[in-house]
Amino acid sequence: MTPFEAARMIAAPAQSTTEIKTWAPEMAAVAGSRDRECFLRIYDHFMPRLCRYLGGLGAADGVAEDLAQEVLLKLWNRADLYDPARSSLGTWLYRVARNMHIDRVRREHIWVHAHEVVEQAAEEADGGGSLAERHTEHVRLKQRLDELSATQARLIRMSYFEAKTHAEIATELHMPLGTVKSHIRRAFLQLQSLMGESR
Repeated sequence: MTPFEAARMIAAPAQSTTEIKTWAPEMAAVAGSRDRECFLRIYDHFMPRLCRYLGGLGAADGVAEDLAQEVLLKLWNRADLYDPARSSLGTWLYRVARNMHIDRVRREHIWVHAHEVVEQAAEEADGGGSLAERHTEHVRLKQRLDELSATQARLIRMSYFEAKTHAEIATELHMPLGTVKSHIRRAFLQLQSLMGESR
């Protein structure tokens, strides 16, 4: 069974009678006036539940937490999308979480492939083949890196060639961790495309 099929088969967790609550007033306040107190009540209630649900879909603890944060950020930004007549808030949030999890798994497959392309290019640049071949590959990889934006090229070098973690890069560059991750992902995908075009 693929991760997508597993995610689709896992239903939103059932709510006990003690947990059932109508969140329509809080959601209306968030949508209408960006009420932070109402949002924090929703956040405090659903954050741990979303983490457990995403963990049940197979997400690692850190990934589940990141995705749950994204789900609740979407709620904050697009509270007007919620229609209490169509579903409970819990059902809506779990559906958003499941879809985000599926999208992330799909992206990870592409991400792994992009890593493999860069790793192969680096190996070709650093070893194997004749000196002339290694020099040619090294020049080609450098040219492709130079075609990235300055920020993307720097992040690729720090992440891959300097073997720094995303957290280390975020600290060193004073950037939010989520921003670092998304920039590196996009940079690898672009580099993958450029390396493929040059073959």
